[in-house]
Amino acid sequence: MPLSDADRAMLDYTVQLTKAAYRMTADDCDRLRAVGFDDTAILQITLIAAWFNYINRVADALGVGKSGPDTNTTGS
Repeated sequence: MPLSDADRAMLDYTVQLTKAAYRMTADDCDRLRAVGFDDTAILQITLIAAWFNYINRVADALGVGKSGPDTNTTGS
């Protein structure tokens, strides 16, 4: 099933936010508005993507879900 224009725009936005947030511009939000997202939805998309990026980095730093000698969970 192909993605809708709105879904594609949302995914493109979250990839940009994840990979290069420092490059985000008003145009990125305008592309979301052009496919029907309002400012509240754009804020929600941004907060959810940012939270997942944050929590994944925390989990990676603490070695959550990893086992073996290369993890950061030494208990010390």
